Order: sequence, then C-alpha cells, then structure tokens
Amino acid sequence: MMPTFIAMIVAAAALQQAPPANYDEAKVPHYTLPPLLVMSDDGRPVRDEGAWEARRQEISALLETQMFGRASRPPEDMTFEVVGVDRAALNGSAIRKDVAIGVKGKSLRLQLYLPAGVPRPVPVFLGLGFAPNQTVVADSRAPLAGAWARSEPSKEVSLQPATEASRGAAASRWQVEKLLARGYGLATMYYGDIEPDFDGSIGHGIRAAFLAPGRQAPGDAEWGAIAAWAWGLSRGVDYLVTDKDVDRSRIAVVGHSRLGKTALWAGATDPRIAMVISNNSGEGGAAISRRRFGETVADLNRRFPHWFCGNYRQYSDREDEMPFDAHMLLALIAPRPVYVASAEEDQWADPKGEFLAAVAASEVYELLGHKGIGSSTMPAPNQPVGERVRYHVRTGPHDITAYDWEQYLDFADRQLRR
Repeated sequence: MMPTFIAMIVAAAALQQAPPANYDEAKVPHYTLPPLLVMSDDGRPVRDEGAWEARRQEISALLETQMFGRASRPPEDMTFEVVGVDRAALNGSAIRKDVAIGVKGKSLRLQLYLPAGVPRPVPVFLGLGFAPNQTVVADSRAPLAGAWARSEPSKEVSLQPATEASRGAAASRWQVEKLLARGYGLATMYYGDIEPDFDGSIGHGIRAAFLAPGRQAPGDAEWGAIAAWAWGLSRGVDYLVTDKDVDRSRIAVVGHSRLGKTALWAGATDPRIAMVISNNSGEGGAAISRRRFGETVADLNRRFPHWFCGNYRQYSDREDEMPFDAHMLLALIAPRPVYVASAEEDQWADPKGEFLAAVAASEVYELLGHKGIGSSTMPAPNQPVGERVRYHVRTGPHDITAYDWEQYLDFADRQLRR
C-alpha cells in the first residue's frame, strides 16, 4: 500500500492538475435533474402554491447547507448614515447619495444615483461591483475608495489606495446614464468591502465579525464568500427600503459572473427583492452542473475554495450525486421575475446549460400562474425569449454590455410596472 504521506502528495498534485474543459455537446453525459415538484421526504407531488412553499423550504435548506452556506443573521444595531448628497450630479441629470452602512464595526459603502426631475419614489437596480463605487461612472465629485489588489512581486493581497484614474473605469458595465434616462436608479456596493475575494480572506471580511470565540473559520455548512456577498446585498436592501426616494416594492438585483451567482442567491434568500438579473453567472450560478460543460464543480472548488461552503467540495467530479442543481436555485426566486443572460463566446459559463436551467425552472413559474421561457429550443444570439423567466445569449465575450442592459430595462418596464 502506498505510504500515507506519498498518497497525500499525489492527491494534492491531482487536485492542481485539472482535466481539460469539455466544449463538445456530443460529450455532455446523459443526466437526470432532481425533480422540482416532488417532495423529498415522502415523494408527494407538488400541485399547488401551498405545497410548493413546503418544497421551496426543502430546496432552500439543501442549497444553504450543501452549497452556499448558512449566513449569520444581521445584527440589530446596524446603522445607516447618509454621508453625502450631490443634487446636481452628472451635469444635473442625477442625485447622488453616499451611504455608510455600519455593521459590526465595519462600514459598507453604498452609492445611489437617482434620476433628477422625475416623480419619486423610483425603482432601483442594486448590484455589487468588482471595484469601488467611483468606478461605475466618471463622476468627478464622487468619493474615492481603495480596492483589494495583488502586489508585485510579492503576490500578497492588500487594500490599495484609490486613484483618480479609477473614476468611471467600469462605466461600460453599469450604463448609469441609460438607467437614469429610463427612470431607474442605480445603487452599488463594492464586494471587497463585504469580503475580499481571495482564499484566506476570512480575517478581513464580514464573516470574521460573526465567528464564535475561538473559531478561525466558518464550519462546513456555514457561509462562503458568495453567501457573504449576498448577505451584503441584503444589507443594501435594508437601507434602500428606508429611503423615501426609492420604491421599496421595485428593487431589482443584478450581478455579472461570480456576482451573478451572488445575485441569484440574494434573490433566493431575500423576498424583498422584486426581480433578479443573472449575467453570465455560469457554473455555481445559472448553469446546469450535471452537463460538465466548460467550468465544473471541481474547477470551482479547486480555483475558488472560498466561494462556497465546505460541504460543496464533496461534489467535485460527483455532480450526479448532488441533490440539487441550478434549476433549483432559479426556482427559489419564483414567482418573482428572473432574467438569465449568456454570451456566445463565453463557453466556459455554458450558455446552453444556463438556458436549460431556465427552461426547467419555468415549471414552477407555470405552477404559480406565470409564463416562463415558453420554449425548450435554444434561441439564436440576440433573440431574447420568455416572459416571467427570460433568457438571451448575446454575441461577444464574457461581459455585461449596453445590449444586456437594454434587455434588462425592457424586462423591468414590463415586470416592475406599478
């Protein structure tokens, strides 16, 4: 028998050497999705709204304990402070509010742009950014904040000071002027304020503030970084529902890539969120894991072990043993509207797998009296399909673009009208 220490070295080496990704539909294995409308405890079929609520609780508990992890309850002594207001922002087209959300000694900064000269309250999109708030639009008067970055040549991650050059650096992904012109507000938060995005970040993020005495890390069923970011989105909602300029019944969350996964889990866990947008969320988000197309569960656990809870690691290369899949995550949002979007060149995120999850989740929407995707045929690029559940695959690479935002705003016009 191989000595234990040698076996450990071989296992560690195998973990680091990922097999090549599959991009061939002919190599997608046959799979069966876990049923949405069957109770797991006794096999009873789910035929009405009351039975769905019981099934929904089963699914939510599965995803919470086996994938994202159980988040801590927000503290009762949380505070909100509007630290700045600019009533002539962006050449007079917007009102900007800068808000500090105080949680466990940390300050989570929320930036809110509202359209000027329109009746309020207004509907608002809320999203996390990969960089601080000043990057969403070139606003010379917006407060600057630093970002977590990896230093060279040490490779150490640290909080780096902000620069003037960062203003508007991510503007193409937010399309602030487009939202304002359509009568929507935009609230953003920097995900690094909630939890820095690197393995071993626990000491710098919000999760550390909730650890029990003597604990250095969450337990295997407790929150990973994505659940922490979703928890942070809900703290943003906590503020928005107190702001008289915001229509608290029309708050939509939006996220791209890993933050698309985050938006889906936030929508699944926070019923105050009225609409959810998943942009290129892929594996661990809207894509069917059992397809093993592009990124896989093993890839996520290998490359980003901090994103999900410890229990999720048992499903690496064992997707068929998962008692859940992406269609269940989408179904938890029902009956609220959800939009899933892919990009044609982003095969790593499995566009077809994202579409098929939306198709499968539509079964729940239909049970609750809403039209879902309405087709099981993958649409052509730039041809959105569906009603309460909507989907498009856009030409181009992994990104969130003006085209995407145009579809989301059209969707919001239909789904969030008073």
